[in-house]
Amino acid sequence: MAALVAAEAAAPPGPAEAAETAEAAELSRALSRLLPGLEADSKLSRRRALEALQRAIEAAWPEEPAAESAAAAAGFQGPWARLLLPRLLRCLADPAEGCRALAAHLLGLGLRRAARPRDALPRLLPALVARLAGPESERGRPPETCEELRLALVQLLGLAVRLGGAALAPHLDDAVRVLRCTLLDPFAAVRRESCQCAASLARATPDHVHMQSESLIGPLMQSISHQHWKVRVAVIEATGSVIQFGSGKSVDDVLPHFAQRLFDDVPQVRQAVTCVVGGWLLDLRDRYSFFHKLIPLLLSNLEDDIPEIALAAASLWEKVGLQWQRENEDDLKDKLDFASPPPAHHPSPDNRPGLGCRELVFRNLSKILPAICHDVTDWVAGTRVKAAQLLAVLLLHAEDHVTQHLEVVLRTLHRACADDDRAVVRSGTRSAELVGAFVSPEVFLKLVLPALKKSPSPSGLLTLASIVRGCPREALRPHLTLIATELARPHICQGSENVQETMDALAAAQDIDGRQDLYREHAGPLVEWLAASHHDWTVHSAELLQFVVVVNHAGPALGEVLPHLVPVLRSCLQPSRDPQMRLRLFSSLSRVLLSAKQTVDSQGHFHHYLDTVTKDILVPNLQWHAGKTAAAIRTAAVSCLWALISSEVLLDEQIRKVQETLMPQILTSLEEDSQMTRLISCQIINTFLKTSGGVAGADKLVKVYPELLKRLDDVSHEVRLAATSTLVTWLACVRSDNDAKSCYQSHIQFLYRELLVYLDDPDSTVQDAVLEVLKAGSVLSPELLARETEAVVHKHRSPALCQQLLQHLQAQPPAQ
Repeated sequence: MAALVAAEAAAPPGPAEAAETAEAAELSRALSRLLPGLEADSKLSRRRALEALQRAIEAAWPEEPAAESAAAAAGFQGPWARLLLPRLLRCLADPAEGCRALAAHLLGLGLRRAARPRDALPRLLPALVARLAGPESERGRPPETCEELRLALVQLLGLAVRLGGAALAPHLDDAVRVLRCTLLDPFAAVRRESCQCAASLARATPDHVHMQSESLIGPLMQSISHQHWKVRVAVIEATGSVIQFGSGKSVDDVLPHFAQRLFDDVPQVRQAVTCVVGGWLLDLRDRYSFFHKLIPLLLSNLEDDIPEIALAAASLWEKVGLQWQRENEDDLKDKLDFASPPPAHHPSPDNRPGLGCRELVFRNLSKILPAICHDVTDWVAGTRVKAAQLLAVLLLHAEDHVTQHLEVVLRTLHRACADDDRAVVRSGTRSAELVGAFVSPEVFLKLVLPALKKSPSPSGLLTLASIVRGCPREALRPHLTLIATELARPHICQGSENVQETMDALAAAQDIDGRQDLYREHAGPLVEWLAASHHDWTVHSAELLQFVVVVNHAGPALGEVLPHLVPVLRSCLQPSRDPQMRLRLFSSLSRVLLSAKQTVDSQGHFHHYLDTVTKDILVPNLQWHAGKTAAAIRTAAVSCLWALISSEVLLDEQIRKVQETLMPQILTSLEEDSQMTRLISCQIINTFLKTSGGVAGADKLVKVYPELLKRLDDVSHEVRLAATSTLVTWLACVRSDNDAKSCYQSHIQFLYRELLVYLDDPDSTVQDAVLEVLKAGSVLSPELLARETEAVVHKHRSPALCQQLLQHLQAQPPAQ
């Protein structure tokens, strides 16, 4: 090695080296003495050689006048390119981390001091690829394992780009290959440095980078959501330069990611998006093709919470408008020469956007509005807020040109005004006021009123109210009668939205102590008035909505209006009426029956209407009819019955009367497909049996237990357990019927045999429940139960429960 270095140092000078100074020759000799140490086997020796090289290079350049710096660089060029560069590049692969770090530092030192740093690029770039990218299959794991060294090498690449400038063009493939890896490096600092390097590369090679820039967009977009905000900012800024000086084809790939960064929690990130997008609108080569995509991003930040960002966006937008205005002066000549004043009712005439800004919005509005209409219904609240805010900004720019797009705008406003987020509603009403200010009432009323007439909604009313609020009074005055007539239509003015707040306000206006007293005073005349039209009701009738509100909210006042209330319910709940209306009424009836003492029975008169409720309302609706809607109505009717008998307003005698009427229908409902219906039916039968005791009659009782036994095979665990509980009650009824016990003998034997089958059920909770049933029924015929149990004990998978039952029977006192 020493001989090779000496030969290189003593070789005849070529044309490039002929002008070497005496100082350069001395440096060459000094380097020749130190370079052999780089090939030493010892890590320590190699490190000492590198440290000595560093001292030699730094000592060769003491502080000197600037005039001599060019000569010194020229003198350093020869030893650097001939002796140092190739050996330092080899040291980048040294096994020792410290040696690799020193080599990277010396390479940077050499690039800064050489007269022609671009001459090093053909050898430097491949070496960096080897250390940072490696073979294609190993991109995920770069050969350089040290994070700090990868950072140093990327910094070295950035230095080469800055010093080499356009000379990087032949080496773009290598540089891009490195950056595609380092832009995804696990070390955040490496990513940031790679972003700066990518931006520098794009600026240094504007005539060539367009061939490679698209390959950098993928890694950049993978890093744009990095957890470190400084990385996100660096990515956005680098993307701006790569697309600015590279290929504009990547704008479409980048915009969705930029749009997401508008919601970034860190202001610096949003500021970066603002600056980059504004720069594109000013300087991108084919920016006219992307105006309709870039304008929304910039205008969205006019409403940013941080004043500095909003001001930056406003400043950039003003520049964009003025530049476009200058570029299109011929097209705008008439508008420039005869500038129109702001509309008379412009909300901020002193801050009216410039002509260029207004024209840009107007000419691109048709392409922007569909996206806003879509985003205002997005499931993410932040997206809806941004879309609603942007709509207001666009309308402020479009002024009367919005008339051409009024149908889409109104559809968007209806959706915004119906939103749950107050910020969306606030921006929606602000936009509606702008529509009123810029659009003639003759135009907007032709669209707003028919839609409101066809399908009234709170959002439609709020939109109309906001438009009217923004409309000039003198322009609106001729149309007041038309607007009032439409608003006075029953299906609009009698809607039930916001009824609680309205009721409270009405009670306060009448000096009444709360809405309950208001209902008590007016519920009678109101229900009587509604009853006049109940024969024509459907689920869509406004009167039905009002009736339901009265039923749901009148409370104790219902007990005073039963003579009007019950006939309406009886008529509207007949099987011939609208099924959806019946479902809605049953839901309300169930609710008030659950709290009957505080509602329909507040005066203690509900029992007078019991026959009507059971025979005229419940019986018809419990009859079986095909279809899912009919099944839902039967479920609702069963729920109503359960609410009635569990409300504690009926005496036992009244419940027995209900039982005589409805027991056949309830037994049939045990076969319903609805699990809820079957479960509630079991509970109703249980209550009926507990209330009737032993007075139901043997002929009626024997019809009950077979239906309950079927429920022990139910697919629902809850229904099976409810059936066992009801069987216990049934057995208690049989036990209390002393006059007819002999009538039950054969039924008791059949019941024992069936229950013993379920005593071996796979479900342990069912086994336990059945055991309790058998224990409860054992008093009826213990000897019979013992014989039946002994006959099947050997058939059970586990005889434990049978033995437990036999032990219970043995402990019983002898039957009397």
